[in-house]
Amino acid sequence: MAHLSFPFRPLRRVLLAGLFTAAAGLAHAQANSPIRILVGFPPGGGTDAIARTLADKLKDQLGAPVVVDNRAGAGGQIAAQALKAAAPDGHTFFLSHDHSISILPLVTKNPGFDPAVDFVPVAGFATFANALAMSGGTPARSVPEYVRFVQQNGGKDTIGVPAPASIPEFLVGMVGRKYNLDLQAAPYRGSAPMMADMLGNQIKAGVGSIPDFIENHKAGKVRIVAVIGDRRQAVLPDVPTFAELGLAGLEDLPYYGIFAPAGTPPAVVERFNQALARVVAMPEVRDHLTAMGLTVAYQPQAAFANRVRTYTQSWDRIIKASGFQPK
Repeated sequence: MAHLSFPFRPLRRVLLAGLFTAAAGLAHAQANSPIRILVGFPPGGGTDAIARTLADKLKDQLGAPVVVDNRAGAGGQIAAQALKAAAPDGHTFFLSHDHSISILPLVTKNPGFDPAVDFVPVAGFATFANALAMSGGTPARSVPEYVRFVQQNGGKDTIGVPAPASIPEFLVGMVGRKYNLDLQAAPYRGSAPMMADMLGNQIKAGVGSIPDFIENHKAGKVRIVAVIGDRRQAVLPDVPTFAELGLAGLEDLPYYGIFAPAGTPPAVVERFNQALARVVAMPEVRDHLTAMGLTVAYQPQAAFANRVRTYTQSWDRIIKASGFQPK
C-alpha cells in the first residue's frame, strides 16, 4: 500500500490566513455595497447631525459609501430592533447614545432586543450632558428664576423631553421633587419636534442633550440654564451644573457609541473601530463635535463595553429607587 502524506501548516498560520481572508472579503464587499448607520431619531436632531458628520468621513476611511438610515420612533427602539434583525456582515451599524442601549431595557418590559445578547459594542466616541433649557417666550434665565416663574403660575408646568421613560423624563421628576413643583414630562418622538414646539413657544421648557439645544442657544432662541455632570461644560462655561444647584446624583455623563449586530466577525468590528478612531482624531471633526456640545472621548471596544455595563448598572439603581415600573 502506498504511504499517504498530507501537507501540514501550523494552526496559528491557518487561523491568521483565515482572519486576513475575512478582512479582505469584508473590504471587497464593503467597497461594492453601502454601509448603513442606523439612527433612532428623525433628521434634524442632535443624534442625526452627529451621525452625518461621522458618516461623511467614514466613507473615505472604509472605502465605501456610508449612509445614515433614520429609523425614528420609540426612543430608538425601532432602530435597535432593526440592528438586531440585520445580517452581521459589516454593512449595518447603529449609532446610539445611552437611552436606546442602557435605559430602554430598564424601563420597557419587552423592548424586542437585549443589548448584552443581540449587539456587539464597537467603540465609544463621546460623552455629553443633558440640559434644562427655557423657550424664548419664558422669562426665566436661570433655574431659580424658573422655579419662581412656575410658583407664580400655579406651581405646575409641562416640560418637553425627547422620549418617554428617558433620563430627561427622570430629570424632570427630580427637579420637581427638589423644588416642590408639579412638573410633568411631555414626551416627543425625538428632539427635533420638541425643539420645534420650544421655538414656537408651545412649551415653556425642555430637557435634552446639549447637542439638541446648542445652536438655538447660541442664536438666543432658547436658553440653557443647567447641565448634568461633575463640572461645567467647556462649550457652556457660564451655565451651572445641577450639582452646583444642590441636585446630586447626576454626575455620570451619558455616552455616544457605535454598535454592530451580534455575530459580526471580530475582523469587521476591528476595522470599523480603527476607522472611527481615525475619524474622531481629525481636528475638524473634533472641533465640530465639540462645538455641538460633545466631549470627544474615544474608547476602543473593551473599554467601551465596560463603560456601557457600569453606566447601565448605575441607572438601574436610580430607576428602581424612583419607584418607576417598566411598562
